[in-house]
Order: sequence, then structure tokens, then C-alpha cells
Amino acid sequence: MNRHRAFLVLAMLSILAVLSLGLALAVGSVSLGVGEVAAALLGHSGAHEASLAVDVVHNLRLPRALAVFACGGLLALAGALMQVLLRNPLADPYVLGISGGAAVGALAAMLLGVGVGTGFGFGLELASFMGALSAMWLVFGLARGDGSWTQTRLLLTGVIVAAGCSAAVALMLSLAPEQQLRGMLFWLMGDAGEATSPALPLLILAAGLAVAMFFARELNLLARGLIVAQTLGANVEHMRLMLYFLASLLTATAVTSVGSVGFVGLVVPHLVRLVLGNDQRLLLPAATLAGAALLTLADTLARTVIAPQQLPVGVLTALIGVPVFLFLLARSPRGEHS
Repeated sequence: MNRHRAFLVLAMLSILAVLSLGLALAVGSVSLGVGEVAAALLGHSGAHEASLAVDVVHNLRLPRALAVFACGGLLALAGALMQVLLRNPLADPYVLGISGGAAVGALAAMLLGVGVGTGFGFGLELASFMGALSAMWLVFGLARGDGSWTQTRLLLTGVIVAAGCSAAVALMLSLAPEQQLRGMLFWLMGDAGEATSPALPLLILAAGLAVAMFFARELNLLARGLIVAQTLGANVEHMRLMLYFLASLLTATAVTSVGSVGFVGLVVPHLVRLVLGNDQRLLLPAATLAGAALLTLADTLARTVIAPQQLPVGVLTALIGVPVFLFLLARSPRGEHS
């Protein structure tokens, strides 16, 4: 792809990302115009209506929109990394059991009373994050075994750990009191209602993208084959291990904030790859922007389509992602790799 087209695509995705944030701030039970949103962001208040707009934007919509935006970028970036590292177009951010570990941690915290509406939101986030990291360390530790670490062994270990986490989740759901089941199920389906702390996800997204871009050249070599990458001087083992951990950390952060949201990390890198090709120097930032915009738009739809009730955002991403992925699968040549 020539530089002019690449710049144009990145510029369009940047505009889409900004528009998705603007729409998230304007749409809701209290509709705000462009001028009201701009005035609220600048902190202008005076009249009752202006004061209400400032309160709605700053205290309700902006933190949630930024957190969801960051989590969409985290999932898409993790998906792009996993697909090139595993050289498997079906790989997604949850392939190593990270989502299952986060679910076990979050649901265990809810059973102990550290849940939505209890005033211990940070405790729930901490439990979810610790569960995700525990699953990550378990997968990497078991995959290492006697020291012969391979991506096939890593993938199989992740599948087994994810199955064990699913069993633990089913057990906790069966034991949970009826009044807690709704909150637990919403979290499992992807609930952005408690995503009101955007600072950490945004920080990790920026740092993660910077690290991924540092390895973009080596990833391009790896996409051409392991032997080619090693022949051309790439330290494949060091790079893969570091980026697997990075993808796991990105996923753990996103799952901690919005629960299990599927298909963003699976479908977005595919769509971006169709437009930009497989150059990781362009694919990684483009997928990040596209994932962030997609999840922000999906969350806006989830909280407005049947307002005042809210839908789990994971349900909408699945409804969008399933037909898109089936279309991509049908049009891809048999045996194609990422």
C-alpha cells in the first residue's frame, strides 16, 4: 500500500474514533447538541441547562466513553498481535484463557459481596484483574513445562485452562443467590455500566501500542514464516514471549473494565487487514483505532436502543461480529494464514 492511501485510511479511522466519542457524549436519556457537548467539555456553565450538560458529560458519559474507547482499542490490538504471533486468523484475545480467569476472579468477588452497587467497585476490578493475571501465569507456566516452550503447547494449555475456568464459572453461577445472578450474567456478557475509570486502560493502551510498534518490523518478518524471521536476524523467541505477555496484559485490562466482550479482537484485525494489508506498522495502529471506535459505538447503541434499560455491550458486538466473521470466513481462501 502506498503512503498516501495508508495516511488517508488512518486519518479516516481517527475521524471515526473522534466522532464515536462525540456521539457517545451527545446521545442518551438527556440528548445534547454539538454546542452543548463542546461547552460542557470546556467547563462552561451558568444556566441550569448548561450546568446539567456539564454534569451529564463530565460525571456520567465522558468517563464511560473513554473507558470503553480504551477497551475497544486494547481488544483489537491484542487480537492483531495474537493472530500474527500464532499465525492463525482464528486467534483472538481470549485464546489463552485470560477471559476465563478474569471471570472467575470477578464472580468470586461478587459472591463475597464485592459487586456492583456495593460500593466496592475497585475491589471487583482488582479481583477480576488478579484472576486474569493468574490465568496468564498458569498458562505460561504449564506451557513451559520442562523448558521446551512452543506456541502449539501454549495454545493447547490455554484451551485447557479456559475450559477449567468455564467449569468454575458454571459452578459459581449455580451456587449464586438469585439476587446476584443478574449482575453476574451481565458481567459475563460484557457490561460497560461500571466502566467509569478510564485512566488505567488509556495508559496501558498507549504503552502497549508503543511497545507493539517497536516490534512491528520483526512481526512483519514473523508473518512471512518462522525460518524467514530467524534467518533475517529477528530474535523470535524473545519477541514472541514478550508480545504474548503484552497481549495478555491488554486483554486482562479490557476484561477487567468491561467484562467479556467478544469478536472485537477477532473481527476488527481481519477487516483492517483487508483494507491495509498485513504490514504491522499500519495494521496495529489502524486496528486499535477501529476497535476503539467500534466498541464505543456499540456501547452507545447498547445504552440507548431500549433506554432507560441497557443491553450488555457484548451481546451487540456478538450480533455484529458473527455475520461479519462468517462472511470473512466464506470469502477467505482455504488454508489462509494471518
